[in-house]
Amino acid sequence: MAIARNGLSYADAGVDIDAGNALVERIKPAAAATKRAGVMDGLGGFGAMFDLKAAGYDDPILVAATDGVGTKLRIAIDTGVMETVGIDLVAMCVNDLVCQGAEPLFFLDYFATGKLEIEAAATVIEGIAAGCKQAGCALVGGETAEMPGMYHGGDFDLAGFSVGAMERGTHLPEGVAQGDVLLGLASNGVHSNGYSLVRKIVEHSGLGWDADCPFAAGTLGQALLAPTRIYVQSTLEAFRAGGLHALAHITGGGLTENLPRALPDGLGVTIDLGAWPLPPVFDWLAKEGGLDQAEMLKTFNCGLGMIAIVDQNQADGLTTILQQAGEIVHRIGVVTEGAGVTYQGRLA
Repeated sequence: MAIARNGLSYADAGVDIDAGNALVERIKPAAAATKRAGVMDGLGGFGAMFDLKAAGYDDPILVAATDGVGTKLRIAIDTGVMETVGIDLVAMCVNDLVCQGAEPLFFLDYFATGKLEIEAAATVIEGIAAGCKQAGCALVGGETAEMPGMYHGGDFDLAGFSVGAMERGTHLPEGVAQGDVLLGLASNGVHSNGYSLVRKIVEHSGLGWDADCPFAAGTLGQALLAPTRIYVQSTLEAFRAGGLHALAHITGGGLTENLPRALPDGLGVTIDLGAWPLPPVFDWLAKEGGLDQAEMLKTFNCGLGMIAIVDQNQADGLTTILQQAGEIVHRIGVVTEGAGVTYQGRLA
């Protein structure tokens, strides 16, 4: 049967503009709650403006970061637990920014799905706003893309983009030297890396996401969706106190590959693997997946989501500052001559 000319609409193609508009209205209060000094307008424009002078900067250098949540989203979609993946998204970006010595200023998100479900999308974006509040940055905009034929069965994807600033000449890493002390800041679980392996291990275990968690209270899915910890406020406070030479966000590549990114040529680190307790989730993953120690250390954070490299004479004072800011801090090793990461002892 022939289709009458001009008889189709965008809605007939599966894109609901009205739902998109309704979502924007729904999330405006959450975005407004993240407003900070420097934000010049709200949601709805073609772009977002930010006043660096109003944010307190005289001679700023901008720093940008982008990231996603990876296949951890699969667990959120399969369980219907959407409240925390937005926090993960923010954390993956702003924790990278602070490793440069930058204060995160604003954040934008990209949410793509096949059919826009307003409640689910709003829950995710409200989580993004919650993460922005933790980081002290503003949610200034984003894009919601409804793409029928690209995503199916409630699937969606997330990407995040954050911009931060620092005064010229105050970047990290800077001043790392032999004898500097490594302070490990405790993670909140697996965070947002290694989930393709995590999902493989769960499949091998025969457990479903709704099964009782073998290593924590609640279900297995809920435990594995624990949100990535945001280290921005605590590490900026330590940085401003002086003596903090570098930060390493422990993401994909684990301790083995991320720590060298914070070191100058000619220096390495020695880490005592017995200096902190291995959280139960990692012990379970290692045993259930038959993973050796080397694989664990280059895949997962193993209980430390951020490493601070600090002046040995200021390590105690900076430990206190970080603890008062809410971090669990472990003194895990030192900077040495050489290259790469040398491990002593075993994870336990």
